[in-house]
Amino acid sequence: MSAQSLKPGWKMVKFGEVVKNANLVERDPEANGIERIVGLEHIDPENLHIRRWNSVEDGTSFTRKFVPGQTLFGKRRAYQRKVAYAEFEGICSGDILTFEPKNRKVLLPELLPFICQSDAFFDHALDTSAGSLSPRTSWTALKDFEFPLPPLDEQRRIAEILWAADEAVESLSETLVQTQKAEYSLAHNLIPVSQLNIFTGKLKKNIPPDFKVVQGSYLFTAQSGNGEPTPAKDSVGDSLFFKVADFNRNSEETFLTEAEVTFSKEENKGIRIFPPGTVIFPKRGATIFLNKVGQLRKAAALDPNLMALVPKESRCVSGYLYWVIKLIRLHRVSETTSLPQLNHKHLMPLWVPSPSLDKQRQIAGLLEDMREQRNKVAEHMAKSVEIKKQLMEKYIGVAHV
Repeated sequence: MSAQSLKPGWKMVKFGEVVKNANLVERDPEANGIERIVGLEHIDPENLHIRRWNSVEDGTSFTRKFVPGQTLFGKRRAYQRKVAYAEFEGICSGDILTFEPKNRKVLLPELLPFICQSDAFFDHALDTSAGSLSPRTSWTALKDFEFPLPPLDEQRRIAEILWAADEAVESLSETLVQTQKAEYSLAHNLIPVSQLNIFTGKLKKNIPPDFKVVQGSYLFTAQSGNGEPTPAKDSVGDSLFFKVADFNRNSEETFLTEAEVTFSKEENKGIRIFPPGTVIFPKRGATIFLNKVGQLRKAAALDPNLMALVPKESRCVSGYLYWVIKLIRLHRVSETTSLPQLNHKHLMPLWVPSPSLDKQRQIAGLLEDMREQRNKVAEHMAKSVEIKKQLMEKYIGVAHV
């Protein structure tokens, strides 16, 4: 953006001309009443609010101090887009830079986090990062970033608008979290997995009389994918092929409908195809601990790193089986070697609660209703995020939230 194209009163400035890297040091935080430690893992991508932290009482080697009103920026792996606005005092990782305006009569601290959330700022951070495994940018590089700075009154108006939009996103985000918790709570109440030992079948507590305890082999068959098909030309095939990464492609984790790879069944006759309703999940590696479980909406082939449980139609409903697997939490039954893994030998002997098919359908239906409510909240949140994105583009000239 050239100076000639700026609105009246706006000016192009370098980041380091109006912002300083505070870099405060605190070597004895506990003695000075500081209670919280923030690492990069505590800053959520594209979320300005810090909701998690460690306690100073647990000890720390960090010495960088931050105070309310500062903007925290994750300089390591900037592609993760970690920016936060400090609402409390604490100690942070050395991979977090602490920004504040040099002069509050030139730049408002309330506007600074939105500047740092911009596409342009992150692009600059990425372009100036060095290192292959863990790339980092630096204050020296970031202070040369140029951006259009509005007059103070305009900054105040823009900040009020953007914080209002952010508050709407945050409110819906919290509603979504509460809805997800309610969904899990309902599942726990309806399906008494926690009331029995899944390895022995012995009851910890009595379960409702309309449930019986059966082994997994009674309810489903278990198989893995048997190879990768030849992708269809122009990515237009008649069948889907799911990989572990496709769990991240689908905004709705419960039902997997989008895959990066499609293929022709006619040209890949040896590939194993799984029917709709199959319950799938990662079977190898650390992803097991994320408890990602999905259901196929359409028949599909699977990567060998995915496990498939096919419900026996006369004994098991897909939606019920999905929640049984979610509640078991698969890392509990995986081999705890250097590379965690799951196979049919781990799943078929498991003991699980099983009511009649009608009861399973009833339970699956109630949980499906909860899922739909969660999706409605998620849709509203996505719209709010898009509104915030549009407002940032309009008022700051950047297009990311």
